[in-house]
Amino acid sequence: KRKTPWISTNLPVRGNKKRAENFMMDVRRNFVPPNVQRIEEREAMQKGDILFTDFLLKWLRVAKSTVKLTTYASYEMMATKIIIPYFQILNIKLKEMMATRIIIPYFETLNIKLKELTTEDIQEFYSAQLERVSANTVIHYHAVIHRALKYAVKIKTIQSNPAVNVERPRKEKFIGSFYDKKEINTLFDIIQGHPLEVAIKLAAFYGLRREEIIGLKWTAIDFENNTLTIQHTVTECNLNGKHIEVASDTAKTDSSLRTMPLVTNFREMLLAKKEKQEHYRKLCGRSYCKEYLDYIFVNEMGERWKPRYLSDGFKRILEQNGLRHIRFHDLRHPYVKHTTKI
Repeated sequence: KRKTPWISTNLPVRGNKKRAENFMMDVRRNFVPPNVQRIEEREAMQKGDILFTDFLLKWLRVAKSTVKLTTYASYEMMATKIIIPYFQILNIKLKEMMATRIIIPYFETLNIKLKELTTEDIQEFYSAQLERVSANTVIHYHAVIHRALKYAVKIKTIQSNPAVNVERPRKEKFIGSFYDKKEINTLFDIIQGHPLEVAIKLAAFYGLRREEIIGLKWTAIDFENNTLTIQHTVTECNLNGKHIEVASDTAKTDSSLRTMPLVTNFREMLLAKKEKQEHYRKLCGRSYCKEYLDYIFVNEMGERWKPRYLSDGFKRILEQNGLRHIRFHDLRHPYVKHTTKI
């Protein structure tokens, strides 16, 4: 069935007949059939006449099927929120924006076409961003721009990649903090009986990442052969303006898919946790969530823990007990793994 397109005039119904007619005539004069529009866009793409920002959006759709969903989410965020902002600059001076740390829509303001984009343009963008973010963040921007332009070269829209010769800022080495043997044992004494006890000890003893702990399933625990297998993860990201969780039978690297011996103390803790889950399941009856029955770390109603719940809860434990602040991720430091008691 045909659908007649309509466009709002944003005019009151009464007293605006002539204005509405003039508006309709303008729309008719400027209307381009969809098939003609697609041909024009394709020709502009081939000649490089497309704006760099428009090309970046088209590249995002291509990149979505080539990377993990969480990786794509970070690409989308950097491209649409930083490189191609959805807001316009209205009578705001550049220096005032820098002083108030407002994100500068650099490429959109310049209206640079893909074929006109130069190494100097990209370098200027990086210099502007370094006024408000760290060098490591700018390196992430570079990765998006470089990969998009590499694709433009691949489809022969441009002859060379202008991002190749850009001087990237030097990466800032992050030095994480970690607990020594005395501090980690103090932490273990404090969390005795706490809902996060097992999760924190898994991170410190086995070196498990947050997404690996949240993704642990009962099928990954072999109580007969006493083994623990990392084969499923749960991560979180922002996609299309929504915060989502991504469960996947993958890990950060191939070496992260591993099987480890199940230490006696952990075997007992996990069996006790399994028994408690069964108790809550019977207690809640039909109200118990059936979606995450195989997951180890769920709340009393059977709902799977969110990754943020684990890191935020760990932070609160440190603050409430006057312990030195470290990230949850810092628990997996190799030195800690080999010097802790359970």
